[in-house]
Amino acid sequence: MKVKAAVATEVKQPLTIQDIELDEPRANEVQVRMVASGVCHTDAVLRDGWIPTTMPIVLGHEGSGIIEKVGAAVTHLAPGDHVVLSVNSCGVCSACLSGHPAYCANLYASNFAGSRPDGTTAFSAADGSPISSHFFGQSSFASVTNVSVRSVVKVDSEIPLALLGPLGCGIQTGAGAVLNVLKPSTADSLVVFGTGAVGMSAIMAAAASRVHTIIAVDIIPSRLDAAIGFGATHTINGKEEDAVARIQEITRGGANFAIDTTGNKFVFKQMIDALAMSGRAGAIGASAPGSEGIIDMPSALARGISITWIVEGDAIPQTFIPELIALHQAGDFPFDKMIKTYNFDDINIAFEDSENGTVLKPVITF
Repeated sequence: MKVKAAVATEVKQPLTIQDIELDEPRANEVQVRMVASGVCHTDAVLRDGWIPTTMPIVLGHEGSGIIEKVGAAVTHLAPGDHVVLSVNSCGVCSACLSGHPAYCANLYASNFAGSRPDGTTAFSAADGSPISSHFFGQSSFASVTNVSVRSVVKVDSEIPLALLGPLGCGIQTGAGAVLNVLKPSTADSLVVFGTGAVGMSAIMAAAASRVHTIIAVDIIPSRLDAAIGFGATHTINGKEEDAVARIQEITRGGANFAIDTTGNKFVFKQMIDALAMSGRAGAIGASAPGSEGIIDMPSALARGISITWIVEGDAIPQTFIPELIALHQAGDFPFDKMIKTYNFDDINIAFEDSENGTVLKPVITF
């Protein structure tokens, strides 16, 4: 069937809107008519060549939509089901079987390689040449797409699908870093470096957990203002003051927990320096090649700190995304306030607005 898709054809170039062909879903796939898709930093990372893949490719990995067909081996989903799409995994490696699919041994092949495990692609051009698919098992920048069943999360049909797509990656990552990995208590302090969609999600999750001190660090005043509305108790503009000194002042010696969402090696060092004795850091931000860290190793050892690199919030999407929806419905996780919607044809504008910081979470709608 013919579908409309945004295709990445060259590194660091805008996506092009094309009519392409979609094949039939395989036994372990479902065919989803997309309603919306978030635009995430990881889409830009692939477009710009930070992570290798095969172009042309249909990106998009925060999709939401309605199932139209199910493969022969799919028994727990049906046409008409409303779904959110998330990270893909193999389901059979030790990480998947122990409840940590974000650390799947086949993570690259399942999410970034641009094809099914057998090498086929769901999309093709008019001349029959392949267009890479199955980005995060889904390639959601297409009006209809075939999705790996491991990427699919069934949700309540009464909740607007245009709202739910971003839960599949960025929001899940920030919230999961707090709720699944670091788990600060009500007596603790948490610093979040970078207040984009991932950082704000971490702040909201900390606020939902009633963490005592939540400090947001950024260089964009409007985002720092917004962070207060999402639950931050303090804000620091890293351009205007010494972030580490101010954190130590607020926390009286250093933060119990800290998260870096930026991937910037200098911010990463600030995160480490801002920790208290036995503090714990969570690294989330994707870094460009060559972003080696500059950690004071002796000091880190003497303070007994620990650093955890966190992928997708270490979440099982099929259970964690419904938890986030429940928190939102209870009024404790207002992620909808981050969203700005765009028509599908304006997808490159959505990318630009995300990159220049004017929008926290762009969502394209079909």
